[in-house]
Amino acid sequence: MERLTCPRRPLFGAVAASVAAARLGATPAAANPQAADVTPTQALATQPSSPTSFAALKQIEAGVLDIGYAEAGALDGPPVLLLHGWPYDIHSYVEVAPLLASAGYRVIVPYLRGYGSTRFLSNQTIRNGQQSALAADVVALMDAVGIQRAIIAGYDWGARSANIVAALWPERCKALVSVSGYLIGNPEINKTPLPPKAELAWWYLFYFATDRGRAGYEKYRKDFAKLIWQTASPKWTFDDATFDRSAAALDNPDHLDVVIHNYRWRIGLA
Repeated sequence: MERLTCPRRPLFGAVAASVAAARLGATPAAANPQAADVTPTQALATQPSSPTSFAALKQIEAGVLDIGYAEAGALDGPPVLLLHGWPYDIHSYVEVAPLLASAGYRVIVPYLRGYGSTRFLSNQTIRNGQQSALAADVVALMDAVGIQRAIIAGYDWGARSANIVAALWPERCKALVSVSGYLIGNPEINKTPLPPKAELAWWYLFYFATDRGRAGYEKYRKDFAKLIWQTASPKWTFDDATFDRSAAALDNPDHLDVVIHNYRWRIGLA
């Protein structure tokens, strides 16, 4: 597991804007002339203050889900999908989304399955956390909102989903921004033991493989999330308000099942 030495949420406020300038700024913006006039880097330089919330969220049925998402920018702008990871939420992009929107892009930031206001349409659907299931959610969302091709960016779980969309549905991915590691997982390779120090970094994977771990995550979900924030980004001095804003998304009724299935699947237990 790759450990970050800079904060994940501010990381995307700064790095995603600079990556976007390289990846997105060079993208033709014929659908919206405004995108050709203002680059994300210029927008960053002129942003008066850092927002802390999105406008009213939207809901749309897509595939097996009723997906909650934030949207910013012109509807006819070049589309950009921003995908969050675990245990975070859409507020990872609360600063970068308006920068891209001001540069002329249509920005969509969905809650993954098991987070925020996203819900399964049927009680009978397996709460599958497998990597391809989350990627299929992205394609279903694109279909639902009428987007054929998009620039897809993500970190952690979101990066892996973006990578899978690019690999399995390349015609839907105009450009890819993948941050914080997370290549497409290989269950066979995951069976190979790692050196002890590397295994130690994945302690929660083994914890989640047990009934005790499942019960522990259910009981101490937010304490667990805060610990991950602190250990994954040791130089990020986030405040309680920042954490609480994102931690609220973990109260989703399907969150436990999706997370446990995700990590058990990785080592062949689900």
